[in-house]
Amino acid sequence: MNPRMSQLLEFLKESPEDPFLNYALAQEHLSAGNREEAKRLLEWLLQHHPEYVATYYHLGKLLEKDGDKAQAMTVYEQGIAVAARLGEQHARAELQSAKLELEYDE
Repeated sequence: MNPRMSQLLEFLKESPEDPFLNYALAQEHLSAGNREEAKRLLEWLLQHHPEYVATYYHLGKLLEKDGDKAQAMTVYEQGIAVAARLGEQHARAELQSAKLELEYDE
């Protein structure tokens, strides 16, 4: 476990529901190659903090790499809708681009 991961876990003891801390921990797990734990955290974020838009892109990419293209497409579409509703144009564009790339690859 790296120092950042240890620090995030300490912060999460005080604020276990914090979306940023959970997202950051998921990213640390991805970097460390702990894909299942990263996926679990990203799925938790979608369930508990569906407006945390960055989750959709990273979960979609993880699902793509795992070969679950249908679920990745669903995640991208959900993220596009959330980003549009929130006025998050940059996130919406990134998600649309990821969706188009996935459609093109199929």
